[in-house]
Amino acid sequence: MIYAKKSLGQNFLIDKKILEKIVNTTTIKDKVILEIGPGTGNLTSYILKKKPKKIFVIEKDNELSSSLENKFYNQITIINKDVLKVDETKLFDEQVTVFGNLPYNISTEILSKWIINLKDNFWFECLVLMFQKEVADRIIAEFDTSDYGRLSIICNWKLNIKKICDIEPEAFFPKPKIHSSLLLFHPKKNFVKINDPNNLEKVTRIFFNQRRKMLKKPFNQLFNGDQKVLDKLKIDLNLRPQNLNLETYYKLAYEYENLRG
Repeated sequence: MIYAKKSLGQNFLIDKKILEKIVNTTTIKDKVILEIGPGTGNLTSYILKKKPKKIFVIEKDNELSSSLENKFYNQITIINKDVLKVDETKLFDEQVTVFGNLPYNISTEILSKWIINLKDNFWFECLVLMFQKEVADRIIAEFDTSDYGRLSIICNWKLNIKKICDIEPEAFFPKPKIHSSLLLFHPKKNFVKINDPNNLEKVTRIFFNQRRKMLKKPFNQLFNGDQKVLDKLKIDLNLRPQNLNLETYYKLAYEYENLRG
């Protein structure tokens, strides 16, 4: 009997209707699949039924890795590592479809790592990922809302995001105390080019450091009150960070990068 480990944020998905919904979110047949945190392999079994070309799974837990090896034998390739230490760009020769019931304690860290390290040639075709509902709400939040912030801006930079459904705690074992949401991510064809994504990370961090304060202080900190940037982007410094839309933040990061030469 395998027990979920709290330290690894493990909650195993057991609801058959939800498992079915997840594998029907995108095309699996003849695709290379990467599954993050397969746990006891419930979703893996459903993916296999859809006849993928190949399945890779990343599972940090040694006990679960051994169990998956016994359960699926040579049907899947198991990578027994911490996903945060894996360079996915070096694993595949073609774009992959990613599924993940991400450990809630590191879900934003995983997604941020992928986005910050993204080159223009995306290593994935799409991402089908599950998050704590509160985190998902922040990812898909629109500007001028209380959930809108750094996570919304960074996630939507190179990706189109669609919410598939909310998932009740009863769909898992052990039952978590929170609700979950399933999101679908596709690469954007057009986005503001920022050479170093860390500049976007820095701009959003400084602007949202005091999200209830007006824009004047963070703008001056980054741009030293540069009037040309204000005029070009038509920014009112009396607004607050959540009042600026996504595109404005991407353009701010671009201008900040240019300013630094």
